[in-house]
Amino acid sequence: MSYPRPKRPNHDHGGWMKSRDLSPVERGYLTVLLWFDRRFRLVDYVETLETLYYRTNLQLPKSHTEQYNLDNKFWYWYPLYALGSFSILAYVVAAISGALLGFYYSPSTAPAGVDGDVTVAYQSITFIMTELNLGFLLRSVHRWSAQVMVAAVFLHMLRVYFTGAYKEPRELNWILGIVLLSLLLLFGYSGYLLPWDQLAFWAGQIGVELFLSVPLVGEWVAQLLFGGFSLSQSTLQRMYILHVFVFPFLMTALVAIHVGIVWIQGIAEPH
Repeated sequence: MSYPRPKRPNHDHGGWMKSRDLSPVERGYLTVLLWFDRRFRLVDYVETLETLYYRTNLQLPKSHTEQYNLDNKFWYWYPLYALGSFSILAYVVAAISGALLGFYYSPSTAPAGVDGDVTVAYQSITFIMTELNLGFLLRSVHRWSAQVMVAAVFLHMLRVYFTGAYKEPRELNWILGIVLLSLLLLFGYSGYLLPWDQLAFWAGQIGVELFLSVPLVGEWVAQLLFGGFSLSQSTLQRMYILHVFVFPFLMTALVAIHVGIVWIQGIAEPH
């Protein structure tokens, strides 16, 4: 849909002002405006802002909601259109809380203490949960924000699918959303292994077996991600690097591209 653009006044400002019956207030206002425009090109900047406005509010052809009158369907409920923004908010909370947890976490499988019953990684988690001031709250916020983010992204994908918003011309952003969801699951999996308790150990072992079942490249991927076919210090070190240094930057870059495409194309929402 095209929008009418306001035309810029003729550059012959004097003749333009004289050709209209202007009140003294209007004439004074235009005189000041044109004086500034000759020196600072104000009208050009206004036109740039107008272009940004029309670009931001660009509407693509009618969505399935408009074509088939689906406003009364569940997936066209307006709060479901905030799931994308809600997942980004949860991601920011998880990132901030995770950065704070990083000050107290040690990615080591070495025995801790005299008895050596627990590892250094698990002992650091125990310290956060039992001794650090509000540490239990900080870890809980990080954990729940990550889980809420996964749920919000999953529901967001369902909403996009059932409203047909994945179709042309938004198919590239749909594919990018699938990549983001897959990356998010790997992000959560790497964080799940960091406490290095029994749950983390067996989750890691399942991951190794899953990759080993992949033909051709399975063994290579298992060695790359887990440092071998059995869990060790290399496994925890790799998961820590992925969770703290690789996935956050990759995720942030892809989210920025995803949001940028939405900004350019507009949201396929019911009107």
